[in-house]
Amino acid sequence: MDAFVAGEPCWADAMLPDLEAGKRFYGELLGWTFDEGDDERHSYTLARRDDKIVAGLIAKPDGRMPTVWNVYFASPDLTGTAARVRKAGGQIITGPAVVGEAGSLLMAADPADAVFGVWQGAGHEGFQERNGPGSFCWTELYTRDKDAVDPFYRQVFGFDAEQIGQADGPFDYEVWTVRGDREPGGEQAGKEGDAEGEQKVYVGGRMRMGTDFPAELPSHFVVYFGVEDCDRAVATVRKLGGKVDREPQDSPHGRLASVTDNQGTHFTVIDISSRTGEE
Repeated sequence: MDAFVAGEPCWADAMLPDLEAGKRFYGELLGWTFDEGDDERHSYTLARRDDKIVAGLIAKPDGRMPTVWNVYFASPDLTGTAARVRKAGGQIITGPAVVGEAGSLLMAADPADAVFGVWQGAGHEGFQERNGPGSFCWTELYTRDKDAVDPFYRQVFGFDAEQIGQADGPFDYEVWTVRGDREPGGEQAGKEGDAEGEQKVYVGGRMRMGTDFPAELPSHFVVYFGVEDCDRAVATVRKLGGKVDREPQDSPHGRLASVTDNQGTHFTVIDISSRTGEE
């Protein structure tokens, strides 16, 4: 069986100006250890939690490139995915390109210029651990142009959407799901079965940015990582020289906070064991 359903987030990596500083920051915050890079790919390091691969860190080859967390969606056919990206109004930035024996990737942008990756695994399928402390939990797209991006992701990945909150209201949020008869790799919290045994997998969300967001903030994806205690994680971020963009708050899905590491990379931490209110 394949490790990931097509369209499911299967990997995340961060591009950082200082790779060693990134190892120290995320090592202490999320309990990660790091593989030694080989001679050919010394700038790319795999992060592990309890010896399971959970993410990657990359040394930026060019200072003009953004300092960001990238999310990758699984695909069994990168060529076909690239064709759908173009047909739906997106752009291909890089690839499809073979990455040694690990697999193949492409980087793309949606019609509102939010950048995302697509991964077709071979030797490396993606996350070996998810939805727990020190590992990937969720991703969200923040955009102002939902009329352009909503049909884009449906066409490219076949996402179904469930509206949360009021469309065009102050909280306009869609939850993305995909269906498949394969068991996703790792522990999958957002998964439901139907009468035919097909799985509905929750893969991410789309948030419409309103006037309360800075006008200069572009469309972007946000990556969530699990922590054992949100408040303690926030204190650790500050101690390590990072910033807290949104203080810890309770939600039906866990206690969460929006933070920035000490090199300017945004992400969210969430304690999914601490849930408050009705889902």
